[in-house]
Amino acid sequence: MTEAILSVTHLNKRFKRQPVLQDVTFDCEPGRIIGLVGANGAGKTTIMKSILGLIRTEGAVTIAGQAMQFDRHPALAQVGALIEYPSLYPYLSGWDNLRLFARDQDVAAQIQALVTQFDMSDYIHRKARTYSLGMKQKLGIALAFLNHPQLVILDEPMNGLDPQGTKQLRDFIVAQKQQGVTLLISSHILGELQKLADDLVIIDHGRVIQRTTMAAALALTEHYVVVATEHDGQAKAALTAAGYQLAAGTPVKLLLAPDQSVADVLAVLQQQHITVTDVQHQDADLEQIVLTLLASSKA
Repeated sequence: MTEAILSVTHLNKRFKRQPVLQDVTFDCEPGRIIGLVGANGAGKTTIMKSILGLIRTEGAVTIAGQAMQFDRHPALAQVGALIEYPSLYPYLSGWDNLRLFARDQDVAAQIQALVTQFDMSDYIHRKARTYSLGMKQKLGIALAFLNHPQLVILDEPMNGLDPQGTKQLRDFIVAQKQQGVTLLISSHILGELQKLADDLVIIDHGRVIQRTTMAAALALTEHYVVVATEHDGQAKAALTAAGYQLAAGTPVKLLLAPDQSVADVLAVLQQQHITVTDVQHQDADLEQIVLTLLASSKA
């Protein structure tokens, strides 16, 4: 089994005697994207701050085999992060902000690559105080990936990004993963997270209620097929007679069991000489899955 690059073990935290984190435990394996999911106030940002040693927490955090402590954390040299909002020097340009945090002096090529990747060329030499929310977010993300970190922690990284910026970030994250970088990402934009995450850690009221892979989570949901035909009434009758479970409504929409295939459905219709004009798959999305899990945890 691959050794985890990040291990969080029995993390507990209280604010004014109120439990915020309760026995939070999970691992992050190298080269994977882990989605940290939960409602607002569930404890996601507190977990990330605990990992980075920004707040004192009971429990243990290990990064690349090194134990993290509140006042001693050499392992952070391998970590990049964006938590809540980018911390920028407002009277420095975006370029100078990047150069300031670069560990190597000769980093112009790396900075230029990040500037190009996130389409910041038009404003990178302007003072950061003049930036819009989206501009600041891009610069904060670039800072997180500066110095070639092996673990990157991103809290709501799509915040303030337009569709183009979101796609740029998504493509960059996938490319970083392919190079072996591990990413722990918290986002309320679950549709985007569904496209990225390999693993899921679902949090509710400071507790981990589910640790699973994205593939396993999606496999538990019902899978529907919507078939467009030239004779929907005949198609429904034929499929019902063949034992398929159809959803109510106008389209020919049927629940596909694990042992059934689209080819089987099409064969039934072909035998009845019913012409099929389109076939679409419909699966539950991550939002539905998370809502279901959160509801079941409260039952």
